[in-house]
Amino acid sequence: MNQSNIKFSLVLFIFAAGVLALTGGMTLARAADVFPCAKASDITRTIAPEASLEAFTCILKKWEGADTLHFNVAVKNISAEDQRFKVNIFLENGKAVGGLLPRKIKKGLIKPGDTAKFTYPVKGVTGPPGKIEILVKTMSK
Repeated sequence: MNQSNIKFSLVLFIFAAGVLALTGGMTLARAADVFPCAKASDITRTIAPEASLEAFTCILKKWEGADTLHFNVAVKNISAEDQRFKVNIFLENGKAVGGLLPRKIKKGLIKPGDTAKFTYPVKGVTGPPGKIEILVKTMSK
């Protein structure tokens, strides 16, 4: 190898090391772990007869720059009519989240036998919530 090839290789190595050092903080997002939100005895469920709570799990992931608790909720329409559901989740620390499923009705309501899913972030909560109350109600048409 001549001297210019050695210098080029050295510069290329230093450049690659610098890029690697600068991007070290930008690693791929860690795979978030889904976990049960609480013991079954610590969850109070009030579910409308037209609905079935298919999934209710928790996950910690980044939201607005901080690790935040998120509730993954899936509600199935078990009635014979199209439905829209209101979901409310209350925590023992006074925080609450919720919303409508489907959020918008432009594409229609939830058909019989179909399931709607949504993830609700809980601002300021960074760990397991403790006791939970979940309400699923039907919306009037």
